[in-house]
Amino acid sequence: QVQLVESGGGLVQAGGSLRLSCAASTRTGSSYTMGWFRQAPGKEREFIATITWSGGSTSYADSVKGRFTISRDNAKNTVNLQMNSLKPEDTAVYYCAASRKYGTTWYNKDYDYWGQGTQVTVSS
Repeated sequence: QVQLVESGGGLVQAGGSLRLSCAASTRTGSSYTMGWFRQAPGKEREFIATITWSGGSTSYADSVKGRFTISRDNAKNTVNLQMNSLKPEDTAVYYCAASRKYGTTWYNKDYDYWGQGTQVTVSS
């Protein structure tokens, strides 16, 4: 069992930056592929970024490529999402997730554990 807790959300102006963090409750969390998803009001949850347990492979949604960076620190059992050049359409609840799948995956059903989410609001 892995418990995930996100932090770092908030209100920011368009063009600004935020850094989200996700803390995993156990050391076994370091062997999972990790991902970030988001869900805006009235929309389905969508994939944002994923990173393998080693950190050697990452993948991003086209909508955030070049603006967002996912990273992880297995010694601290954390995964981060650096978000730059934020846009109003990035407004959503952001979720951290852990998958036992090997390799990166964008498919939400591949993820076994989910955090409670953190709100990100980007004002225009």
